[in-house]
Amino acid sequence: MVACSAKEEATGPPPTRPVKIFVVEGSTGTTVRNFPGRVDASQRADLAFRVSGQVQEILVKEGDAVALNQTLARLDPTDFKITLDDRQATYDNARRNFERGKELVVKGNISRQDYDRMEAQYRTSLAALSQAKQNMEYTELQAPFAGRVAQRMVEKFEDVLGKQTVFSLQNVDALDISINLPESLVRSLRVSTAPPEELNKTRGAQVVANAVFEGRDTRFVLSVKEIATAADPQTQTFRTTFTMPAPTDFVVLPGMTATVVVDFSRMMEPQVVTWVPVRAVQADSGLTPRVWILNPSTLTVSSREVEIGRMAKGEIEILSGLEGGEEVVAIGAPYLAEGLKVTRMIQTEQAVPRAGDPE
Repeated sequence: MVACSAKEEATGPPPTRPVKIFVVEGSTGTTVRNFPGRVDASQRADLAFRVSGQVQEILVKEGDAVALNQTLARLDPTDFKITLDDRQATYDNARRNFERGKELVVKGNISRQDYDRMEAQYRTSLAALSQAKQNMEYTELQAPFAGRVAQRMVEKFEDVLGKQTVFSLQNVDALDISINLPESLVRSLRVSTAPPEELNKTRGAQVVANAVFEGRDTRFVLSVKEIATAADPQTQTFRTTFTMPAPTDFVVLPGMTATVVVDFSRMMEPQVVTWVPVRAVQADSGLTPRVWILNPSTLTVSSREVEIGRMAKGEIEILSGLEGGEEVVAIGAPYLAEGLKVTRMIQTEQAVPRAGDPE
């Protein structure tokens, strides 16, 4: 009898796992969203000499405004001048020989082979002279566009290699601000074709956002400049870059922060959003966020993919994937499996629908 009882216990139904449940209440979320952003110059470049040499002059300082084609630094031209003079002399001699060869080959005083050799020497010397002249010009480093010197990497009298960065140049007449957006919001944006100086005049569908800087009440109109076509593998968000003219009444520099306020009201239907505990959201092997949904009829759970948004105070925003009235596992999610039977803990919490950050 004892053996039979033990066997019945071993083959009985597996124990159910207790879980704490959140009940989802759907709510229409706001179409105005705030995102932290980083400021960059709209145009930037690392500048380098195209030849190696010793820095003879540095003509600008960090922070200086420079014009297009303005000379920023020079290399010592001595060796380049010697090479240029040598190439010039070689070219002059080859050119004279080639000119004489033209007359001599017609008269039959030299062979065609000798003439071809003179022509080859002439053309080779011409190419060498052109390269020497070009290298002489390369001893001056000029600004490819108007902007400001953001950083200087070398000192006077320092030996530098060709293509070694000497200056970082930025055009801060227009500023870029980059944020990360989830897929559902990226679909609502489109890249603007308006130049930065026209942004304040194009307040139609192209204008989708404003920038706010710390300590300032003014909002600056933004336009979408570019949207990454590949999501970040860790966050599954898309890097989105907005652009704006630089403020004239205060200084905003690359590397500073801004808040991007995006109003999606003219481009998307209001979303149903809710907040749930962070521990309710688990990542699968592909790093896709998922939650466990309880079937109230069978008391079994199933995994479902969701789209997440902001995270604050131990809660995370669910942008899509949940419906009002559904029951989500809040505690016990890491220990569940598809179709597992569970029991509710006595206390059931309620997911709070709201548009802003959790209180």
